[in-house]
Amino acid sequence: MMNLADFKRSLAAANPPANLTVSLQALWQDAKGNWQAAHALVQVHEDDGTCNWVHAYLHRKEGDLPNAGYWYRSVNKPVFKDSLEEEWAAISADLLAAAVR
Repeated sequence: MMNLADFKRSLAAANPPANLTVSLQALWQDAKGNWQAAHALVQVHEDDGTCNWVHAYLHRKEGDLPNAGYWYRSVNKPVFKDSLEEEWAAISADLLAAAVR
């Protein structure tokens, strides 16, 4: 499976790697500048905790902090205090590691 460095390198491609979870597809789309596509992916999968975590990040990035707070609470995660780039990497690394368990 892929690690964070591989995932970041995949951003040079036109399409996300095959077999990514929906939440990782959303993070990939966000990193490519496709916030709307990322949001659409996680919004459709609101029964998935990992998608809800990405949903929280996306609303934090958007600047909608009350909405982000709702999604962070829904997955029992604290609001990330560091940069958006660090949060993207932290979530990506966690989800990639979970994919190999």
